Amino acid sequence: MMGKSKIKKNKPTMADRADKYLCYQQSVQSPEHEIEFFDQVFREAYGRRPMSLREDFCGTFAICCDWVRSHRKRTAVGVDLDAEPLKWGRENNLAKLTPSEQARVRLLQQDVRSANRPVDILTAQNFSFWIFKTRKGLLDYFRVAKDNLKKQGIFILDMMGGSECYDEEHTDVKVIRNGKHRYKYYWKQVRFNPITYDTQFHISFKFSDGSRLKKAFQYDWRFWSIPEVRELLAEAGFGESHVYWEQADENGEDTGDWSRQTEAPSDPSWIAYVVGLK
Repeated sequence: MMGKSKIKKNKPTMADRADKYLCYQQSVQSPEHEIEFFDQVFREAYGRRPMSLREDFCGTFAICCDWVRSHRKRTAVGVDLDAEPLKWGRENNLAKLTPSEQARVRLLQQDVRSANRPVDILTAQNFSFWIFKTRKGLLDYFRVAKDNLKKQGIFILDMMGGSECYDEEHTDVKVIRNGKHRYKYYWKQVRFNPITYDTQFHISFKFSDGSRLKKAFQYDWRFWSIPEVRELLAEAGFGESHVYWEQADENGEDTGDWSRQTEAPSDPSWIAYVVGLK
């Protein structure tokens, strides 16, 4: 009996066996939706299909991989300073592409403020550019981003806001289904300083056996507002910018359709896109 009890006690939990990057992709990312949106806004701006993409702060670069898969002539560049997610992406995302598709993905382990060959679309997803906490720092990044775009190019940034985002200890919970299994995703607002707008978030996961992957991802950002971002885009030299807001049906439910808006209803927790046109 003691031997059996010991074996059971030492058995790895689901959290022990979990892959945090896979959990992140399943919980947070939706590359197919992002690419549909990229196509939409580029066509609205320039009336044609975009062919080249740069994904800044790309992590495991799932969007890059779906981008080249979506058309045989599309190319993608993924840029990130962190070697670990890039390695994971090579082994788990890039490896699933055909040789032809792999050849159209270029990965750069470097600062996103580095200049490279211009592209049609440059994107910084999941609020990643909030890592720049000063006006000068963000302006410098926006100027480099503009230079990394072709003459007809767009810069896509996602934003979040609403009163819940400033509420310390507030946690959003979502159930993620993975085949026969499911687990919970926790997005926790840990800290918010109303004087500096410094903010900290954690992502954790809880599995069906009760085990947890705590603080799998941690973020130390500055909260930026849509007006601030648009003003900095203009100062960086972008010709215009637009806000895309998700549309709601007659019952107030989100539809998944996004359109340019100049006004939006008050919402305790919202997500929007800011799109800069070169």
